Amino acid sequence: MAGFSNRRLTRTIEVALTSLLVAVLLLLAGAAQSAFAQDVLPSWNDTSAKARIVDFVTKTVTEGGEGYVAPEARIAVFDNDGTLWSEQPYYFQLGFMLDRVKALAPLHPEWSEKEPFKSILSGNLKGIAKGGEKGIVELSMATHAGMTTDEFNKIVTEWFATAKHPKTGKLFSEMTFLPMRELLDYLRANGFKTYIVSGGGVEFMRPMTEKAYGIPPEQVIGSTITTEYALVDDVPVLNRLPKIDFIDDGPGKPVGINKFIGRRPIFVAGNSDGDYEMLRWGTSGAQHGFGLIVHHTDAEREYAYDRNSEFGKLDKTLDEAERRNWLVVDMKNDWKKIYKFDQ
Repeated sequence: MAGFSNRRLTRTIEVALTSLLVAVLLLLAGAAQSAFAQDVLPSWNDTSAKARIVDFVTKTVTEGGEGYVAPEARIAVFDNDGTLWSEQPYYFQLGFMLDRVKALAPLHPEWSEKEPFKSILSGNLKGIAKGGEKGIVELSMATHAGMTTDEFNKIVTEWFATAKHPKTGKLFSEMTFLPMRELLDYLRANGFKTYIVSGGGVEFMRPMTEKAYGIPPEQVIGSTITTEYALVDDVPVLNRLPKIDFIDDGPGKPVGINKFIGRRPIFVAGNSDGDYEMLRWGTSGAQHGFGLIVHHTDAEREYAYDRNSEFGKLDKTLDEAERRNWLVVDMKNDWKKIYKFDQ
């Protein structure tokens, strides 16, 4: 009887310990889930903007729910200038161009009387801005053709390592929006594949996008110039020619998405009228689509601009946002921090 009682006591203790262990594990799991929920988009204020994003993603990944989207169809596309990093007081690619033109000017005395070089050398940014993104791309073609893609990559990489923003004094590569980087991470954690679709030059962006955003070069779509295969001393190279191949802005964005991704996105983020067609196309498919517009409203921490800006003009897209159910993110009210270096 004593042996039976001991066995019974041992069994009772084992059951109790097992129950306690299960309770502890459940408690820890609940705490982990609670911590995860608290950590979702931590640089966003708890406003309706954050709630709408989380609600959309939750519905997208909930199997059996009305809004469920299979992982292979979870495509998210983001404009770059003004959406993922600052674009004021001018596009960063223009800053790169300004420095390149100044560096090359001694070799081209004729530039002092020839536009757009004359405006650059005289510091007339308004004259340059009138050409828009297309003019900037054309300028880059004129000043950066005649070299290989590897040579251009090296020049861009070195520029990002040293060039600083005129307002903050920070490296241009540090001027990325922390809340948007968190959004990229959040989407990827929920099975989305993230792409950049920008009017900027694709070979200007690719050297920095993986480190800055976690987006590899093959998931970056941008404006391009014609490249040509050649052999130089029996070494194969790709030469950059002074000819525009594709402008990835405005109506060109849906075209680029279709050409290079082959799927209609269900999440589209932009900040200007250059993203209008991409927002229209991405949110009108058979799958439920989400449109997000970054509205620059914080003059103190960043810049405040929209309808009359030379860079990143937001007019028609802002007017139609409510009617098309696009989320307008108010930087001043919806974001706790803008940059990682913010206190």
